[in-house]
Amino acid sequence: MNFQNIRKILIIQLGDIGDVVWTTPTLWAVKEAYPEAKITILVREGIGPLLEDDPALEKVLEVKRYQGGFLQKGIEGARFLISLRREHFDLVFDLRAGDRGAILAYLTGAPKRVSLLYEKGVPFWRNRLFTHLIDPPSGSERVRGAAEQSLRIVRGLGIAARDTTPKLRISEQVKERTSHLLQSEKIAGQPRWITVSPFSRWAYKEWGYEKWAEILNWLWDEYRIATVVVGAVTEREKAADIVKKCKGVVFNLAGKTMLGELLGLLSMSSLHLGVDSGPPHIAAAIGTSTITIYGPTDWYDWAPPGETHRVIVPDLECVPCFKKGCNGKGWSRCLEELKAEKVKTVIQKALDQMPAFHKNIEPHFDGSKSSTQIHHDRLVTHE
Repeated sequence: MNFQNIRKILIIQLGDIGDVVWTTPTLWAVKEAYPEAKITILVREGIGPLLEDDPALEKVLEVKRYQGGFLQKGIEGARFLISLRREHFDLVFDLRAGDRGAILAYLTGAPKRVSLLYEKGVPFWRNRLFTHLIDPPSGSERVRGAAEQSLRIVRGLGIAARDTTPKLRISEQVKERTSHLLQSEKIAGQPRWITVSPFSRWAYKEWGYEKWAEILNWLWDEYRIATVVVGAVTEREKAADIVKKCKGVVFNLAGKTMLGELLGLLSMSSLHLGVDSGPPHIAAAIGTSTITIYGPTDWYDWAPPGETHRVIVPDLECVPCFKKGCNGKGWSRCLEELKAEKVKTVIQKALDQMPAFHKNIEPHFDGSKSSTQIHHDRLVTHE
C-alpha cells in the first residue's frame, strides 16, 4: 500500500466520551507515523473540548445537530459537507462501524479511506465506501483494552503505538476557568475534596442513589472529605436528591460545567468515584486516581490501566452479561445487590495509600495535588 506524501489526515470517531478518550493513543500513533501531516478529528457535537488542547491535532471538528425545519437542516448539513471536502484530506480513518462515519468518510473525497472490515451487522454497501479495509488475522490472540478498537485499524497500515494508555491535555485557560468555578462555588476553601459521578446515560449502569448518599456521609464522618457531584444538566435534579440526603459537605456541580471545565475539575480532584460512564475515563486520562463500579458491562476492556485505578465488580456468575439490564427492564440485579460496605472497603484502601487522607493527619491545602503515576495492571475487587 502506497501511503507516501500524506499531508492532511482526518480521523472520524463518532462514539461517546469514553470512546473518544480511548482514541487518544491512536491519535499519537498516527502523528508519530506522519509527523509533518496536519491531523483533524471529527467527533460528535459537544465532545470536541476534550481534545482541543491535544498537540497532536491541527483541528477538532464536530458533527452538529442542526436546528430548524427539514430545509434548513439540509442547507446547514450541505455547508458542512462542502467545508469538509474543501479540506482536501489525503487520508481518512473511520474508527467505528456506524453508517454515518462511513458516509462522511466517502463524501470527503479523500483518495485513501481506511476502516475495519465488517462482514456482519452492517449494510452491504458500508464496506464499499472505503478504499482500504483492515481485516485483523482471525487466528491471532485478542489484545484486550478499549484502545485496541481503533489501534488495530492503524496497525493494519504498519503504524505502531508506543503507548496505549489514554492521555488528555489541559490548557492554562481551562485551568483558570476551573479555578474561578471553584472560587464561585466555595469549593476552593475546602482542604480536601473528591469528585463523584453517580450517573450514566443508561440506568442499568447506575448504582443506588441512597447508597451513594451513604458513601458521601461516611466520607465526611470518617475522613472529613468534601465531595463534588458532577453530571449533565439533565442530571442536576437527581444530584440534588442525593445531596439532600447528605449531612456533610457536598457540592452539586451537575449541569454547571462545560466539558472543558469538567476536565479541569477532575484534574484537581484527589480521587474520583463513579459508575461506568464518561467522567471516570476522563479522570484517569488526566492522572486522577479512580474507583469505578461496573455491573453488566465489561470492565476488562474499559477500565483504565494502573494500580491507582480500582474496579468494583459484583460477585455474580452472570457478570458481565453484556445486556442492557436484567430482562430488558433497565435495571441490573448485580448492582442492586452490591452493598455500600464493600464499596467503603475499597475506598478506604485507596485513601490509606494517599497520605493526605490519613485520619491522623490534619488536612493541609496548598492549591495543588501530587501527580499520579499510571501502571499497566489493574486492581479488581469482587463482592
